[in-house]
Amino acid sequence: MEFTKTAVDGCWIIDLKPFEDARGGFARTFCVDEFAEHGIPTEVKQANMSWNHKKGTMRGMHRQIAPAAEGKLVRCVRGTIVDCCLDLREDSPTFGKNVMVELSADNHRALWIPPYCAHGYLTMTDDTEVTYQVSGMYSPEHERGQRYDDPAFGLQWPGEVDVISDKDKAWPDWDGKEIVR
Repeated sequence: MEFTKTAVDGCWIIDLKPFEDARGGFARTFCVDEFAEHGIPTEVKQANMSWNHKKGTMRGMHRQIAPAAEGKLVRCVRGTIVDCCLDLREDSPTFGKNVMVELSADNHRALWIPPYCAHGYLTMTDDTEVTYQVSGMYSPEHERGQRYDDPAFGLQWPGEVDVISDKDKAWPDWDGKEIVR
């Protein structure tokens, strides 16, 4: 695997180094030693999948506050999404910065979202599937979110949002509270 630093401290783009022959291809998608070398937690407590019917579907921006740390390794296994990591960790050198990365079934790329960063994505094609390996347990009482279009962050999504949950539309404007690390 190839790990590329991003503009958000602790957020990594992870590209595969495939081996290909007449049968097709093979690549390692997870390695405890390689992840640990890059400061990425290696204990997986949950594995999740989401699927989306329509291009223009927005999921996010979700995060959990202390003590419910939850980092995510996100990969798109069907279709294409643009995934976003927004740093909301108070003492982070990259607080308030974001990174958006195209993840697709074709590029096999993954994105590591550090704990306490907000995460969301926009589907760029119909019929997408996204998998997550999660380092913590989901805790509804510690869940928080920001709107994808909150003016405090100025996120520049590469397409229109046509489908979004009522919950994700209703997150309040950023007030600077509950920032953690």
